[in-house]
Amino acid sequence: MRERPIESVIDLIDPAVHRIDGITVEEARRRIASGDLESVRSIDGSFAIVSRSGETVRMARSLDRPMRYFLAKRAEGPALVVSDRIDAIRAWLERKGLAGQFHPSYTRMVPGHHVTEIRLVGCPDPDAVHTRFFEPPRNAFSADLDELGRRYVGALENELAKWLRGLPEDSPVGVLFSGGVDSGCVFLTIYKLFSDLGLNLGRLKALVSIPSRRCEFSRTTNRWTSSRRRWRLRSAAGSASAIHSGVTSWTGTAATRT
Repeated sequence: MRERPIESVIDLIDPAVHRIDGITVEEARRRIASGDLESVRSIDGSFAIVSRSGETVRMARSLDRPMRYFLAKRAEGPALVVSDRIDAIRAWLERKGLAGQFHPSYTRMVPGHHVTEIRLVGCPDPDAVHTRFFEPPRNAFSADLDELGRRYVGALENELAKWLRGLPEDSPVGVLFSGGVDSGCVFLTIYKLFSDLGLNLGRLKALVSIPSRRCEFSRTTNRWTSSRRRWRLRSAAGSASAIHSGVTSWTGTAATRT
């Protein structure tokens, strides 16, 4: 197959999955199409977007969103199929009578925090260029642990507050809580934000991980599997109290509850 431009771009990603703060999805798409790394870096939120400018296709995603692409060979010209799910790519190819071209290993992942640019395509892979748009500087802050903690939790609180404000007022909120420091920090921060934002704490639940040695037979894989952990729903108030007690026992002092 000789090199030639992409004839069409098939975007299978539902626009509703993007959560972008301050600008529309179309504005984010325009910034990605420009190829300007600073403009792409200014997109604040969760996204996986493909955009086209002339013969050049650019794709970019935040670290939390999957994004894969596949080059479909067609008589009228190559089509770039983009999705957040491999099975969606396969289903599209089947509908177009191109299922024989598909194999999961032929799909490619757009690297997180990169702009992936494709213009000419050949066989077997598109001629892609990946350019990182997010490069935080190293050793930029003080080594003081208290300051680092304030920055870390403060950044977490800001992002969680934006996320909570974007949810429907009656939607439930579940937090996976394994009992460790990371998930405990996330849960307590959300718990505090519910109070600060005047939200109904009845919406908030913790999914608590508990040990389990139960074996189950999967009819899908025809194998016995051992699930060492399972999740149990707990109320927010009960979970916050348990975490608070844990913090007290770790430090040996009474933690301040906010």
